[in-house]
Amino acid sequence: QVQLVESGGGLVQAGGSLRLSCAASGRTFGNYGMGWFRQAPGKEREFVAIISGSGGRTNYADSVKGRFTISRDNAKNTAYLQMNSLEPEDTAVYYCAANYDPWGTRYSNTEGHYDYWGQGTQVTVSS
Repeated sequence: QVQLVESGGGLVQAGGSLRLSCAASGRTFGNYGMGWFRQAPGKEREFVAIISGSGGRTNYADSVKGRFTISRDNAKNTAYLQMNSLEPEDTAVYYCAANYDPWGTRYSNTEGHYDYWGQGTQVTVSS
């Protein structure tokens, strides 16, 4: 069982930055791929970024590529999402998720492939 707790959300002006953190319980954090997803009001949840268990692979949604950076520190059992040049369209609840993938065969940006989810953190970008 893995428990995920997000933090770092808040209100920021357009063009600003935020860094989200996702703290995970357990001692095998490196066996999990991590993903960030978001859900805006009235919209379905969508993929934002993913990172492999080792941190060697990352992928991003086109809408955030070049502005957001996903990373992880396996010694601290924490994943991060650095968000720069924020836009009002980035306003959403951001969720981190963990995908059990010790062999690197389940690397995926599909939310149905993720086994554990955090409670979400609100990010609001004002224009």
